[in-house]
Amino acid sequence: MKMNIGKKISREDFMEFFRNIDELNQLTPDDRIEIFKSILLGSSDITKELLDDLLINYSVDNLGVIEFYNDEKQ
Repeated sequence: MKMNIGKKISREDFMEFFRNIDELNQLTPDDRIEIFKSILLGSSDITKELLDDLLINYSVDNLGVIEFYNDEKQ
């Protein structure tokens, strides 16, 4: 899938790109990290369950997630 600079892409095209392993493999590790770090909407998207799933999916066995609640407003 080739795109012109400045051309808007549809949601369908965007999702098709990320579901295509051959296209996805053209991204560099830095590209992937940039996308990963910026794709979520906000803090409510980041949950213990999501982080646990990421650790499992990427076979990261030296890290864990602890959930706690801070009721104090700073």
